[in-house]
Amino acid sequence: MTDLVLEHLRGIRSSLDGLHQKVDGLTERMGNVEQSIAHLYANGAEQSVRIDRLSNRVERIERRLELAG
Repeated sequence: MTDLVLEHLRGIRSSLDGLHQKVDGLTERMGNVEQSIAHLYANGAEQSVRIDRLSNRVERIERRLELAG
């Protein structure tokens, strides 16, 4: 009887070890996803700033052309 219980406990421990490894892998992957998302947001903000600058430059050019024309 004791041997049967020990055998089941070893099986449970083995299953838990496998789950622990999977969770560790998923945690690492989730961290990578979070970093990628943060990088995308940073790139989007940078592009927005660049677009705003270009828009301002175009507006200045348009005003100059209207004054010259």
